Amino acid sequence: MNTLMKRLHLSSQEEEGVPPKEPDEQELKKLREKYDKAKQAQVFAFYDELDVKHKAALFGQLSSIDPDHINTIAEKALHPPKQPSGDELANVLEPLPESAVASILDSKSEDIKSWYSSGIDLVAEGKVAVVLMAGGQGTRLGSSEPKGCFNIGLPSGKSLFQIQAERIWKVQQLAEKQHGMKNIVIPWYVMTSGPTRDPTEKFFQEHDYFGLGKDDVIIFEQGVLPCISNKGKILLETKAKVAVAPDGNGGIYQALLTSSVRTDMRKRGVEHIHAYCVDNCLVKVADPVFIGFAASKDVDIATKVVRKRSAKESVGLILLKNGKPDVVEYSEIDEATAEAKDPKQPDLLKFRAANIVNHYYSFKFLETIEEWVHQLPHHVARKKIPYVDTENGESVKPDKSNGIKLEQFVFDVFSMLDLKKFASLEVKREDEFSPLKNAKGTGEDDADTSKKDILNQGTRWIESAGGTVISEEEVGATGVEVSPLISYGGEGLEFLKGKEIKAPAVLEREE
Repeated sequence: MNTLMKRLHLSSQEEEGVPPKEPDEQELKKLREKYDKAKQAQVFAFYDELDVKHKAALFGQLSSIDPDHINTIAEKALHPPKQPSGDELANVLEPLPESAVASILDSKSEDIKSWYSSGIDLVAEGKVAVVLMAGGQGTRLGSSEPKGCFNIGLPSGKSLFQIQAERIWKVQQLAEKQHGMKNIVIPWYVMTSGPTRDPTEKFFQEHDYFGLGKDDVIIFEQGVLPCISNKGKILLETKAKVAVAPDGNGGIYQALLTSSVRTDMRKRGVEHIHAYCVDNCLVKVADPVFIGFAASKDVDIATKVVRKRSAKESVGLILLKNGKPDVVEYSEIDEATAEAKDPKQPDLLKFRAANIVNHYYSFKFLETIEEWVHQLPHHVARKKIPYVDTENGESVKPDKSNGIKLEQFVFDVFSMLDLKKFASLEVKREDEFSPLKNAKGTGEDDADTSKKDILNQGTRWIESAGGTVISEEEVGATGVEVSPLISYGGEGLEFLKGKEIKAPAVLEREE
């Protein structure tokens, strides 16, 4: 494990109390030749003037990078093969067939109950795990902390991490109650990035893992890729460090390999995995209904979708592209396609399955990562990337795009699947999707909308249970926060029947 950590630069000799050593001359010569051959020798521009510590650090970082591979993926991303032109060669888009989809909005109640019961059984058997993609920082939210640490302003003051941890705890409790068991565990694998790993670990430690077992919260790190100039050259962030960036949410697959996560899942007997993004405050973590649905279909991947609000809503769509399951971005769809109506339900859009990055994987499928991960494409994100000019050693902070960051998307694997191994479950947006993307006050996908959606959900649950919510404040401050510790999805609130709740409020326990 220590060897792996060193190779991934998640620890250092200095941290372990061992003073850094000057890299071996023969190994250094070999490494220089490798980069020279790849026409990336500029990364050694300042090597000779560095002290031993920084020489060792740069040598270690460069040793972990394959410059030929970087050249190859950068070339493919910057100059993708030209697609054939002409209407007859255009992509054929169709909604997923009925055999691959179901909807909470119109499924039979007995089907939903069956999926739930099956999912709870799998939780009780220790066969369910959760993977959280939490590599993002809260920069756009006005915070330097990881997004998961963010407090959206709920009456309880809970962070996204805490809300999600408590939902896992509640599912464990529901399974224990249904099966008369104790100590049921849903392991939680939290994928961070370089900048978010340490603060994430510290946050969990300070909050005692929010009531979950310390050994059942496994924090790991996604990979990074060098930043590339517009001319295809690897950029230096400092004289002793290559500029790197996280490899996108599609880096989850490689990270499962290079970390101990997949091995840990195998040891625990995990067979079903729920994976999602940290910024959705309404996410039903380890949702028994979703797990049961996917297991009943015997698929490799399933995905939750919400109904697109309108033809113009800027969201990716899950559909069939040339006969394969895929995600097509809003910008890739023409107006006529976006506005097309469902011939069977004319009031609905034909293409309405909005991607919310909420997925199921069978462990059997994750056991095959080595067979296909190298086929995943890399996408270009053009950015303003601070760098050191290798000609004069000056630090440059560009005012316009000067390079690219390469990233992979988690859904790029969908099209590699046979349709019969893929399924989609439509869920209610108001119950399951409220992303946090923007700074407070923007009015869309911000802390205020996240808070409002949780409080509105709590109000619906209370009223459904026979309680009454009375607002004491102006519009916008109404609603009740119902803690996951007492209800996961609106169940267990019978004690509120006939009671009056003054909003805004938070319910943490039965009273």
